[in-house]
Amino acid sequence: MFLGTHEPRLDEKGRLILPAKFRDDLAAGLVITKGQERCLYVFPSQEFSVITDTLKQAPVTAKSARDYQRVMFAGAHDEIPDRQGRITIPQGLRTYAALEKDCVVIGANTRVEIWDATAWNEYLADREKSFADVSEEVFPGLF
Repeated sequence: MFLGTHEPRLDEKGRLILPAKFRDDLAAGLVITKGQERCLYVFPSQEFSVITDTLKQAPVTAKSARDYQRVMFAGAHDEIPDRQGRITIPQGLRTYAALEKDCVVIGANTRVEIWDATAWNEYLADREKSFADVSEEVFPGLF
């Protein structure tokens, strides 16, 4: 499980240092791909395999499933972090998420998300109020 918020920076080669607490779970390999809200999703390779197996069940006749898979897999990049815990984010993915220098890396349960710092702060400011104001069960039986 990935938890917490971290603020690394991209270097001039498009590399990002993964938070130390995430490195062991990602050391064997990871997949970076486009996420919703213009962030990047980072999955341990094993978790990405589980997602891939689930997506294989979607009927090829379902247009929304085809569209989702095309965007997700066409933008995916697999990598093994170097000894310093750095990963290189390809230019296409940096452009998609508007990553330039200041980033936010968050733990999001089974995945890590990489955000442009300004985009994350705007997203969080917008969503925290609705999070605090939830007056019904979002996940029945959980809260």
